[in-house]
Amino acid sequence: MRVEITNIPTHQQERILIECYKVTEEVAEMIQFIKSRQESIEGYDESGIHVISLSDIYYVESVDNRVYLYLKDCVYEIKMYLYKFEELYGDKEFFRCSKNTIINLMKIHVLKPALNSRFSAVLTNGESVIISRKYVSELKKKLRGGTRNE
Repeated sequence: MRVEITNIPTHQQERILIECYKVTEEVAEMIQFIKSRQESIEGYDESGIHVISLSDIYYVESVDNRVYLYLKDCVYEIKMYLYKFEELYGDKEFFRCSKNTIINLMKIHVLKPALNSRFSAVLTNGESVIISRKYVSELKKKLRGGTRNE
């Protein structure tokens, strides 16, 4: 597959054009990825409501019946249960890695083995998130290109 990028004047609207013989699974995944980069969610902090791009989220965590979005250098609360976030965005780049955490796969810098058959995901911002052993095989499958429903 060949990739071409064309620089355009700033007054033109940016667009992505995919030319293919047919929409294969690979093409459908690219389309889904591109669309997911454009989605956003509302996050709350003491200063008010913020519109947050899904692509800026490093991980989502449930703590004391509250759900928080962790970005590169800030944290927002969302008014949604963790399971609902997973239902809405789990088919995108997000993956449940423990009972109370969902991680953005696109923010993983390196995976390291940890104790008790667990893994540690070091994110691009330097934070580490534990992948519970219950989810390790599913993560490996997803990283190899499999889907969660296989």
